[in-house]
Amino acid sequence: MSTDLRRIGEKARNDHRLVFTSLYHHVTDVDNLRACYEALPGNRAVGVDGVTKEQYGEKPEENLQGLSQRLRRMGYKPQPKRRSYIPKPGSEKGRPLGISYGYYGYRPGRNQHGCLDTLGRTIQQKWINHVVEADIKSFFDKVNHAWMLKFLGQRIGDPRIIRLIARMLKGGILEEGLVKATEEGTPQGSILSPLLSNIYLHYVLDLWFSRVVGPRCRGEAYYFRFADDFVACFQYRDDARRFMENLSERLERFGLKLAMEKTRCLEFGRFARGTAHRRGEKPQEFTFLGFTHYCGKTKNGHFKVKRRTNRKKVGCSLREFSDWARRARHKLRKGEMLKRARTRVQGHLNYYAITDNAQCCTTYVYRATRILLKWLNRKSQRKAYTWDQFNQALAWVGWPRVRIRTDLNPSRRAEAY
Repeated sequence: MSTDLRRIGEKARNDHRLVFTSLYHHVTDVDNLRACYEALPGNRAVGVDGVTKEQYGEKPEENLQGLSQRLRRMGYKPQPKRRSYIPKPGSEKGRPLGISYGYYGYRPGRNQHGCLDTLGRTIQQKWINHVVEADIKSFFDKVNHAWMLKFLGQRIGDPRIIRLIARMLKGGILEEGLVKATEEGTPQGSILSPLLSNIYLHYVLDLWFSRVVGPRCRGEAYYFRFADDFVACFQYRDDARRFMENLSERLERFGLKLAMEKTRCLEFGRFARGTAHRRGEKPQEFTFLGFTHYCGKTKNGHFKVKRRTNRKKVGCSLREFSDWARRARHKLRKGEMLKRARTRVQGHLNYYAITDNAQCCTTYVYRATRILLKWLNRKSQRKAYTWDQFNQALAWVGWPRVRIRTDLNPSRRAEAY
């Protein structure tokens, strides 16, 4: 990042009322474009033009100079996003992705584990008795473009930047050979989508909770959001109920809707287990960022927030692994297939192997291992491996072992995140 951009970032963080009126020359700067090109991963899906990062890099300076000139004369027109779908639990068609130029972006310095860690600490150490679990229905497809541009105008005073973003929003979607105009939404998978979604929900939810909901609560209230997933924690039931009642109206004002079947207020906290047992019921649980949160106990019998992999996520991950192995057996040699399978299982463990979730991870690795053996032995009419041979092959590739990768124990020092 250049010194000028770093200085702009510092000003934006230090003064929330500052409006930037001259930014576009940073967008057209060839050095900045080159830095962005070099930072982008080269193994992502391509857009409608079919150009990969490697192909674009065959004439990098010529391409970057041409892009800079088109941006300066406002002649750059984003191409339609190629519509693609990834599996989604509960959806036959899957989750739609809009792939622009094959690159994918996240917010730097923020991750789901940090959000889970703070959430667990808050529930365990504060006066939390009720949790509102909510889900926005088709959020990325329903973002209102007019509101989005109005929100951007709060901090961006350069009309050329607003105009460029408006073109990207209205670039259209290529699906089944037809380009469909986009009057609303930010396609998932687009390079700009994560940033725009954070800005939109910052004004729709974050500021509303901190300036309106929180100060009006009778007791303690906390709110946690990662992308479009969020939960709210309250000390008193009436505060939680009021928030849930007002939430739907707040979202509808900005063109969004709650998925009512996934939205509920539940009793959760240090007293929830005892209260549920006295009623002859099981303690309630909620799902956030792929983990089911439940009321557990420490070895000493004290309350502890515990997490396990959500069942739907496990099933979806294993189905994806099985589909991949079925296709890969015809394309890859045994050794290469084993190495790529190891990478897939390792990726699952890197996210889900957290405190208190070892049992679910062990089950996943066991089932993935059996799936892999099944499809390896179907590469030909003769079996490729016996169990002993298969175990030797797993040892050869360094098959992942289940161990806690991320410590989310609330008793450890908070500075880890």
